[in-house]
Amino acid sequence: MSFTASTIIGFFLGFAFGIGCALAVMYSIYSGGYRAAVRDSQLSTPPASYRDAITKAQRK
Repeated sequence: MSFTASTIIGFFLGFAFGIGCALAVMYSIYSGGYRAAVRDSQLSTPPASYRDAITKAQRK
């Protein structure tokens, strides 16, 4: 295999797996945070951090 072909394959695999894995991790963090926020909003007495976030959002 030539140097050019191995470079192209390495670049493609590094880019595809690198970006794909990063996006998967960011999505799992986002969806986990979203689920926690929905769960906190359904509680009869929301936690202090949720109340603070609501207050800050309403001020903006």
